[in-house]
Amino acid sequence: MNKNNSIFALLLLVSLFITSNVGAKNHKTETVSAPLEILFNQSLKENILDIWYPLFIDTVNGGYFSNATYDWKLMDKQPKMLVTQSRHLWTSSQAALFYHDSTFSKYARHGFEFLTQKMWDETYGGFFNIRSKTGGYTDEMYRNQKMAYGNSFAIYGLTSYYNLTKDSMALDFAKRTFLWLEKHSHDQVYGGYIDQMNQDGTWLSKVKSNSDKQSQQSAAWKDFNSSIHLMEAFTELYKVWPDPLMKTRLQEMFTLVRDTFTCDKGYLRLYFDESWTTISNRDSSEQFIRKNSAYDHISFGHDVETAFLLLEASYALGVENDTKTLQVAKKLVDHALNNGFNRECGGFYNEGYYFTGKDSITILSKNAEWWVQSEGLNALLMMSKIFPDETRYKESFLKVWNYIDNYLIDKEHGEWYINGLNYNAGVVKAPKASVWKCNYHNGRALMNCIKMLQNKNEVVEHFSKINL
Repeated sequence: MNKNNSIFALLLLVSLFITSNVGAKNHKTETVSAPLEILFNQSLKENILDIWYPLFIDTVNGGYFSNATYDWKLMDKQPKMLVTQSRHLWTSSQAALFYHDSTFSKYARHGFEFLTQKMWDETYGGFFNIRSKTGGYTDEMYRNQKMAYGNSFAIYGLTSYYNLTKDSMALDFAKRTFLWLEKHSHDQVYGGYIDQMNQDGTWLSKVKSNSDKQSQQSAAWKDFNSSIHLMEAFTELYKVWPDPLMKTRLQEMFTLVRDTFTCDKGYLRLYFDESWTTISNRDSSEQFIRKNSAYDHISFGHDVETAFLLLEASYALGVENDTKTLQVAKKLVDHALNNGFNRECGGFYNEGYYFTGKDSITILSKNAEWWVQSEGLNALLMMSKIFPDETRYKESFLKVWNYIDNYLIDKEHGEWYINGLNYNAGVVKAPKASVWKCNYHNGRALMNCIKMLQNKNEVVEHFSKINL
């Protein structure tokens, strides 16, 4: 489909989509017209799942490959990171459930075996953050370190596999991972979790290191990224294991993310010290802030992702008439739309900042990475379903999909570029797969969107009954 045809199809779908959503607040929504649902299904199956599998199944060493070129040639170096392996386990399990396809079940089983047999530390417990191609030690990147972030995705993937198979071993490993984090990562004094740990679970901030002072100091911080994904993983595990401690920790992370990480303006603060003092560069020069933006910026992708993760956590906890969480989630999406959205071509920017003395936000990074658009697609459709009278959510949702179709989807080699062609034409030759890029973000977004288009999302149904 060329660009002109894409736009023509989009205009047709806008009309069909808006018409079909009339009355959604009263749950009299007609089934959303087939074209958009069919388009997403086709893109999910042919342009994502069928490209990754079975190509990325390592039949020799187990698990999933990590690295591939722009045209899907597997690279020689194939370290296996916990986050990537767990995300593949999640995606293949969900694909098996979504399509009732036993082939994806086999891919999921393959990943489950590698994860539990090669990445779990039999000596100290917990999952290693990275292993070699064969599943042994590697001196690349994290060596024998462990991270709450990676272990949260292990819980997420294992729970997904358990939902598919009802394999008690998968649930047992998810429980063991949670309890390992409880013992080693959870801050029993101030609450929350420390992300970076040594092999035996000792916080890296308490281990003598040759690293620079900044790295040693930042290892003690509590960060947004591991926190939102711990909440996400705990949400899924609590659904199948309603243990009292599990509920306590889910409630703890839910409250911290909603009330501490999220500021009044409607975006996430990124880092805190152990006692929850915000890490901020606001009193520094603009040059310093830009140079050190990794520690202090506004991440529009994480904001919109957190919006729907909060709603999912609230629903799992059974909070009745939770107007507060719905207001916060809406504010997160609204702030991103108002300040980090390209209204001309439809994509979300990556990073922004409120510099002292300036009235409006400054965009630090455009780029429009693939995962940001994926999370935006999901969040905007959810908001459009919950708030059908606010048509900008529907319009922005369709603009994001148009952006993805025009600037992210590789029409020649398949799948999505790492970021938007309109900002960086060189991405056409950038690797399509790495330890940080697999089929989790865009695969999840399309599966979630298809379910919402079919009116099969309990979270949406629940929050649509709440009047703000």
